[in-house]
Amino acid sequence: MSRVLSLSITTPLWTVLEDEAVASLRGEDASGGFGILPGHADFVTVIDAGVLRWRGPGGAWHYCAVRGGVFTVTGGSEVRVACRDAVTGDDLGRLQARVAQTRADRLDTARQRRSTATRLHALAIRRLMQGLARGEDALGLDALEDDL
Repeated sequence: MSRVLSLSITTPLWTVLEDEAVASLRGEDASGGFGILPGHADFVTVIDAGVLRWRGPGGAWHYCAVRGGVFTVTGGSEVRVACRDAVTGDDLGRLQARVAQTRADRLDTARQRRSTATRLHALAIRRLMQGLARGEDALGLDALEDDL
């Protein structure tokens, strides 16, 4: 039996972390917190959003905030996390601030996209109404009627 775990955290776009010397790992799923040590039984769970914590042989804690992930332990030595998004760090306070900033940036981007979509929709409606007011066939329905 190996005395360390191999940890891999991936997203659809990149490998966030590969660590071949993990002494222990802590995580949380819907049922609560759990710990993984070398030799753990095969295990699969879903992580909605949370922070994984692990220690290397030196004892220092490392952290990774994950969102929408599947967590697996295979053969008592391989831990894999496939998730939508992940942010790593060695300082939990800074990681929490970074996650909060990332979340705020995403919300801002989503608001900008909604605003742009709304403006484009309003412009399309305005042009359609202007064309109809001038008696134009803005949708090309006259040609459609001829085909019927």
